[in-house]
Amino acid sequence: MSQREDLLAGARRCLVEKGYAKTTARDIAAASGAHLASIGYHFGSKDALMNAAVLEASGEWGDVFTRAVRASRAEAPEDRMRVLLTSLLETLPEQRDLLVSSVQAFGQAQFDESMRAALAAGIDEGRRELAALVLDLPADGIDPAVVAGVGSVLYNLVAGYVLQYLVAPDSLPTAEQALAGLRALTAPS
Repeated sequence: MSQREDLLAGARRCLVEKGYAKTTARDIAAASGAHLASIGYHFGSKDALMNAAVLEASGEWGDVFTRAVRASRAEAPEDRMRVLLTSLLETLPEQRDLLVSSVQAFGQAQFDESMRAALAAGIDEGRRELAALVLDLPADGIDPAVVAGVGSVLYNLVAGYVLQYLVAPDSLPTAEQALAGLRALTAPS
């Protein structure tokens, strides 16, 4: 691995072990085996490195959903969403430490413009990727209105279930219960 990759791996380890807010540059240097000054050289700051680590880990978790939906070969959007929700709900326990760090990062974004911008870009990409995944469309050509509608709803479901899991893990619905709830909200009266 390159020193840059070592730093990212060290930052990710620190995210899991110490959380976003309590990780210091020295912690990352120790976890990565890199020199403290290399953080500034490769990332500009400890915060920029931590932001990159959170976004990288979140992207990898999103890849799990993509692989699950594609492997299912489901064709209908509702079936693809069922697979997405099932994958989400099943992987929450193994991603707990990352999720805690991610929530901490959102809190930090209120005081760090570069973090806010990075998270905003990540949210935009997540909305686009989720809409494309469930609708089985290419992400690079998806209509912005679809991203704003379908993508936002899907992103909010994921983010909402993450928060619910962190606070009350036993309160989450099954994928079928979530889909039934969505159907009830959108059914004609």
